[in-house]
Amino acid sequence: MIKKITLITLLLLEFSFHLSAQSKKEKQVIVATEQLRKAMVDADADQLDRLTEAKLNYGHSGGHVDTKKEFLSKLTSGSSDFVSITLSEQTITVSKNMAMVRHNLNATTNDNGKPGEVHLKVLLVWQKIKGKWKLLARQAVKLV
Repeated sequence: MIKKITLITLLLLEFSFHLSAQSKKEKQVIVATEQLRKAMVDADADQLDRLTEAKLNYGHSGGHVDTKKEFLSKLTSGSSDFVSITLSEQTITVSKNMAMVRHNLNATTNDNGKPGEVHLKVLLVWQKIKGKWKLLARQAVKLV
């Protein structure tokens, strides 16, 4: 009987540790996602560079896929200018050093001085590299 109780206790502790570790990673991804949102609104080249992987694939809802260099250039030049970004219905799935974030993105834009709005469903793929979460890929589709 004591062996069974000990085994059950160990299993519960391991399960609790797993949930705690998962929760910590999810919190880190939430922070990275919020930092990305803010850096996109602020067109903060340094922060955007820190948050994105060199091999970034940034997919737009119209089908074009930017490299990291193109992504940074568009945001810092004003050709892609986010005045505000609101994220909703966010879900996060973490598996080891990878994370998937899905959310709705509603934004006010001013691309090349032309006001507009975008309403998208977005998938972000994050990878933990040297202790930091880096955006590896993003794909968007228009909300209908």
